[in-house]
Amino acid sequence: MRSMTKPIADHQPFFIDLVWGGQAIRLEARWVGATATHAPTVVFLHEGLGSVSHWKNFPDEFCRAHGLRGLVFSRFGYGLSSARTAPLTPDYLHQQAHEVLPALLTQLDIVKPWLFGHSDGASIALLYAARHSADLSGLIVAAPHLYVEDCALQAIAAAREAYRDGALRARLAPYHADVDAAFYGWNDIWLDPAFRDWNINADVAAITAPLMAIQGEDDPYGTLDQVDTIARLVPHTRLLVLPGCGHSPHRERSAEVIAAGGLFIQAAGTTEKLNDEIS
Repeated sequence: MRSMTKPIADHQPFFIDLVWGGQAIRLEARWVGATATHAPTVVFLHEGLGSVSHWKNFPDEFCRAHGLRGLVFSRFGYGLSSARTAPLTPDYLHQQAHEVLPALLTQLDIVKPWLFGHSDGASIALLYAARHSADLSGLIVAAPHLYVEDCALQAIAAAREAYRDGALRARLAPYHADVDAAFYGWNDIWLDPAFRDWNINADVAAITAPLMAIQGEDDPYGTLDQVDTIARLVPHTRLLVLPGCGHSPHRERSAEVIAAGGLFIQAAGTTEKLNDEIS
């Protein structure tokens, strides 16, 4: 992979070099979708066990369907990015949203992006938007976590058993240089009693950017109350609830998510343009 600090247009993998927490880190990344640098940019934020390759073709398909440019990257400790040197702490999602993501956007000169976050990545998107709504075009969050539910802890405990049995480890291994560190980093912090009271409701209430929230009705990691809470706290939220869908709407109901997400972005862009003309 090449070491880059500026956007490239050929969709080849590259690294983003950052300094965070006093240490140099390298983040695996790839551009997808439209190659035109003037196209609106969507930054994709992966789940707690995700990476660039774990997204598979969804980011590219989403962006190509709507003439968008996309950036996919692996957070440190995932994929081919730098390994973590310490366990995750209960504020790890806040660190990503308030420290790493702003540095990445600045490094790549990305202005007014859209965010598309899944699971942990959705929580990061919400936390970023809570502080930086004026710097966003908007955000789409799928299977977001605002607080810890009992069902999530049960599913995460079950995931640990599946990983120890070997089946889940085998499925995840192709997507991470150090699959054990990626899995246990996520699994350990969610099952840590210190994380039980984690809650970002107060943060989410500050969001003013256009917001779409997607939730599968059969998600073992979260109930519909997660997106219902978002809609209550941020009344302009557009909801997409998918019957018969689990934790990964972008994989299980890809066509619906691509279509609905594109309509949302188009509508939000039209509203922003009208507001600019009025002002």
